[in-house]
Amino acid sequence: MQHKIEHKMRKVAYYVTLLEEYKDDCKSRFEKDPMFEGALLHYLYLASDGCIAIAEMMLKHKGLGSADSYYEAIDTLGEYDILPREFAYGFAKIASFRNFLAHDYEKIDYIVICEEALEKLEDIKIYLGYIQNKLA
Repeated sequence: MQHKIEHKMRKVAYYVTLLEEYKDDCKSRFEKDPMFEGALLHYLYLASDGCIAIAEMMLKHKGLGSADSYYEAIDTLGEYDILPREFAYGFAKIASFRNFLAHDYEKIDYIVICEEALEKLEDIKIYLGYIQNKLA
């Protein structure tokens, strides 16, 4: 299971690297270029979904069972000190963001994506660091 988690972590880190390159001129490109919009939303979805998958795999890897929801998967990592509790509580909102991207993609506000979502990429890096430290 550890190898699967590490593989998923590499994929998520790759998506974050791609997304960081999209920060410059995001708003103007999002409005004008449907291919840019599609790629940006796709990689945001893959990154957020990957973080949730990592949480679910960590629960299994550590023998903590499974969660009833995506949010709970991340929150449970905080309960068992795999993530700091406060961080887990805030980061678990990525589950709602993932669901929004998956189901409400026609209601996307480019300002929210370009200003808020892309600014949260650092949280994903922090999350991956916490997971890496608890993998062994």
